[in-house]
Amino acid sequence: MVEKITAEQLADRIDADEQFTLIDTRPGDSYGAWHVRDAANVPYDPEEGMSEARLSEVNASVDGRPVVAICGKGLTSTPFAFELDEHGYDDVSVVSGGMEEWSKLYEVVPIETTTDDLVVRQVQRRAKGCLGYIIGSKETGDAVVVDATRQTDRFKVAAQDAGLSISRALDTHVHADHISGTPALADEVGISYYLGEEAGERGVEYAHEPLSDGDVVEVGDIEIEALHTPGHTSEMMNYLVDGEVLLTGDTLFVDAVGRTELQFGEDDASRGAELLYDSLHETILGLPDDTTILPGHLAVTSDGHYETGSPGAPIEARLGGLRKELDLLGLDREAFVDQLTESAPEKPPNYETIIAINTGDETVEEGEATELELGPNNCAA
Repeated sequence: MVEKITAEQLADRIDADEQFTLIDTRPGDSYGAWHVRDAANVPYDPEEGMSEARLSEVNASVDGRPVVAICGKGLTSTPFAFELDEHGYDDVSVVSGGMEEWSKLYEVVPIETTTDDLVVRQVQRRAKGCLGYIIGSKETGDAVVVDATRQTDRFKVAAQDAGLSISRALDTHVHADHISGTPALADEVGISYYLGEEAGERGVEYAHEPLSDGDVVEVGDIEIEALHTPGHTSEMMNYLVDGEVLLTGDTLFVDAVGRTELQFGEDDASRGAELLYDSLHETILGLPDDTTILPGHLAVTSDGHYETGSPGAPIEARLGGLRKELDLLGLDREAFVDQLTESAPEKPPNYETIIAINTGDETVEEGEATELELGPNNCAA
């Protein structure tokens, strides 16, 4: 008998270290670009069915363990699972919605703060490594959302669970690896949407409140100061929350810094790198060592592993620790620029289209949006 399970149930099995064999039935190139941790690839075509050679390959991989099958949307993994059932496998499951649903899996993680009134929730999009935030005041029950992703309900529920009501929505920048949900969230809730004032020069068409360097957004008695930190993009804003937490977007990660050529282009990437160096050394590194750094992304490899931390655990660092441990922060200006411009990683898939959507220049239907976003983020240098 074939059982259907959700992406959440698959994550629970992985996190509990259950013993099973996960088989990805997509073509090899799709699997190679992005797959769930420890999945084996057995490409399957329902029209061709299971050959004896392929069945032997499956038998060798499974070795008596339960089988979980996954593909892009369930279109090949489901017939694959039923064929295994016909061949005598009695413990086979299929992930409903496949990698499409896996890409929408979230964890909400509380971040400890020293201020009793301050509430911080880190909303982790597990498969892509996107990190959004809910910043709120216990006393007033007000909250802002920063860097919401397309599944806006996840942020609404997380705020509600924390006893908070969303009153403003902020983006750190125009994202290149995923479709921002922040403008849609602002529209759904009927609140203001904020972006750095330089966003206007990038042609952002969404109605937004422009933030200048030093502007303050208040949540009860909590102050969120906007710090202009260009480099990854020209309009990038970091948000300093109550003097103790810095939301860094794609400026500074817990193990890297942001890349600079996605907006500025290959020919002008050095200009972006110079701006980023100045933002790091003239703004961020001037803050106290005990400042908590909360980035906009974490690195998830194509084979589904977190390069830093683990799903459901806080992705954070102290600025003093990064100052000592992150080699890029110790480079002089020329060496920093050389390293960022000479070793840029592969660009995020579909980044030009995603930027156009996030500026409001293009629109996209739900199904196409899912296709555009498939795969991990790749915004770090």
